[in-house]
Amino acid sequence: MSGFLDRAKEQAQSALNQGKQKVDEVQQQRAGNDLLKRLGAAYYAERHGGGSPEATQQALTAVQAHITAHGDAFLRGSGSGS
Repeated sequence: MSGFLDRAKEQAQSALNQGKQKVDEVQQQRAGNDLLKRLGAAYYAERHGGGSPEATQQALTAVQAHITAHGDAFLRGSGSGS
């Protein structure tokens, strides 16, 4: 009986770890999408006279830092947004 319980416990822990990993992935994708929105808004504002090249560069730097830290999977996301 203890072998069964050990296996069940291992399976539950594995499922929990997979769930945590998926939550982390979703959070990173949302963060990346938010950074892209900020970059787009900064670029739009710059092009239409209400923004600055510095703000656009800061937003681009933030996107690049996110890609370096977490990869670029959010760029290929489903596009469903939040």
